[in-house]
Amino acid sequence: MIDIQSLDDLALLRESVDLECKLAVGRDGQGALPVDFWPTYSAFANTQGGVVVLGVREKQHRFVVEGIADDAKVRKELFNGLNNREKVSANLLTDASVQERILDGHTILVVDIPRATRKQRPVHLTTNPFAGHTYRRLNDGDRPLPDDEVKRMLAEQVEDSRDDRILRGYGIEDLSIDTFRAYRQVFANRDPGHPWNAHDDQEFLRQIGGWRRDRETGESGLTLAGLLMFGQMVAIQEELPNYMLDYQERPEAKTEKRWIDRLTLDGKWSGNLYDFYRKVYLKLTADLKVPFQLEKGERKEDTPVHEALREALANVIVHADYSDRASVLVVKRPDMFGFRNPGLMRIPVEVALQGGEPDCRNRTLHKMFRFVGVGEQAGTGIPKILHGWQSQHWSPPKLYDTPEPYNQTLLELRMIDLFPEQVMAGLRLRFGPGFDGLAYVERVALALAASEGTVNHARLRAVTTEHPVDLSKTLQHLTQAGMLESTGGRGAIYHLPGEPIPTPDDVFGPPARISVPSSPNLARSSPNLTPSSPNLSEARDENGCLLSDQLTLPVIDDLAKLSPRLRAVLDEIAGVPRSKKKVDREVLIEVVLRLCTGRFVTLRCLAELVNRKPATLRDQYLSKLVRERKLELAFPTTPNHERQAYCSKVSLQG
Repeated sequence: MIDIQSLDDLALLRESVDLECKLAVGRDGQGALPVDFWPTYSAFANTQGGVVVLGVREKQHRFVVEGIADDAKVRKELFNGLNNREKVSANLLTDASVQERILDGHTILVVDIPRATRKQRPVHLTTNPFAGHTYRRLNDGDRPLPDDEVKRMLAEQVEDSRDDRILRGYGIEDLSIDTFRAYRQVFANRDPGHPWNAHDDQEFLRQIGGWRRDRETGESGLTLAGLLMFGQMVAIQEELPNYMLDYQERPEAKTEKRWIDRLTLDGKWSGNLYDFYRKVYLKLTADLKVPFQLEKGERKEDTPVHEALREALANVIVHADYSDRASVLVVKRPDMFGFRNPGLMRIPVEVALQGGEPDCRNRTLHKMFRFVGVGEQAGTGIPKILHGWQSQHWSPPKLYDTPEPYNQTLLELRMIDLFPEQVMAGLRLRFGPGFDGLAYVERVALALAASEGTVNHARLRAVTTEHPVDLSKTLQHLTQAGMLESTGGRGAIYHLPGEPIPTPDDVFGPPARISVPSSPNLARSSPNLTPSSPNLSEARDENGCLLSDQLTLPVIDDLAKLSPRLRAVLDEIAGVPRSKKKVDREVLIEVVLRLCTGRFVTLRCLAELVNRKPATLRDQYLSKLVRERKLELAFPTTPNHERQAYCSKVSLQG
């Protein structure tokens, strides 16, 4: 249970977990459960969990303790509501989840809300999960989930495996026979005496899960797993219009779109998962610079790093939600390997890192890979990846998921020493003998800041076993000691003092030249901004966002350069304020925060998306959101610059 003994503990807690403070005074002043507790309960349960402190007011980022006169009454109201299915769909709390604390002589209640399990989600208000009754935590607020996302949660809830359903109208003729034969050959080579080797193709396919008969209905046919694993691209995309596979080898250690080798769905190969795995694994390991090992006097080709890459590649394939909008993306760079799959994680990240609790989205696919020696279906995939990277003393893998701009899970494997000798030497030179006298976790934080440019609470939590609150204290101590500087409050980014802070010119190049139309009428319209010297070498990601070494996230700086898919997503988000001159302030704020999630967006692009004048939007909305630490500035030294860009704070917590 979270321990809160002082207001300082609340400040530390705010950085390490989602925290909400709510008054619970009631009309008579004796205490009552606030009505807005329930959306927060739903949002925390459907996201990563969090803590609600009742009896404390948070005003301008300062805590004021009001207390609860009759805390027993509030506790009773809470549990009565939790056990009323007309109020909320699931009770996730026990008596131990609600603790009484005395703060500055006042009684408060600390409610620790866990993340709901897949079987419990969506946690919704009333008996209807739709029509805005299901919430998710985003940007320090409780946001109603669109109905299509609620349907996705419900599908995840009832379908333990998403890939075993029988496909009507599909058959053996929709498979790539060459792929299927290659799989059978590998299977036979691994176990020549296996009885399945004697079966014909359809029976073999049935044994491994690619063909199934429903005993209740008598229906039989190709399963989704069979089609994904061995199918032809056209047949797969007829069933799954969003299905997309992409491998890119990039020449430099930069977040850029340019590649020197690419494998994608271009019609030149089958386009199924087994061929993608075989082709991409060879590319990932082709020039892997890992010293060979000897085992019983013979060279061992399969090192822990090979095993880690094999597990990571299989992991991204078998956990993907192929009905979702993101693509499966694998990136190889000189300094790292990156893996992305559509769909959020089914279990919390910390549980996945420890292993032992498998909850695979596509269990039949996982089984098919296990039959040819890839994966064990025992929840050990992520620990194997961790072990492979630890064997080389590389920076620990980074695993996280995000719901914006679309559901996706990401795994980053960086081939960078956690403590590179040159980095450690530089830190000792910079901080003197005091550096070696620091606690281990403090040296880790400084090493990450030096080698990766920045460090935050989430990153430090991924590489240590310290309690989240202790990590907050560590970062605060280093900041107070002058060894780190921070930007922001909750979800702050820390960096070494004196490191250059990016400016608009660093990111966008020279200022734009303003071309004023000759017509007096046209001159009164918005000026046409055209670059005075186009940057022909600018790097953009697959969505058309600008990539810069100076910023940690991509930048939307020109709506005309965005991919049609991302532009459609942004237009959908901004639909209400774009079409209406007057909307509630909270509506426009929510739209802005969603638009700025996962990327920086320039003032000009934001204003165009929500159909507002740039100066008005900045002065009446954006500046306040920055002060409230809900938005982060790309260029904090020039807050009112015409080319300023903004991102939501949740974007920087990964």
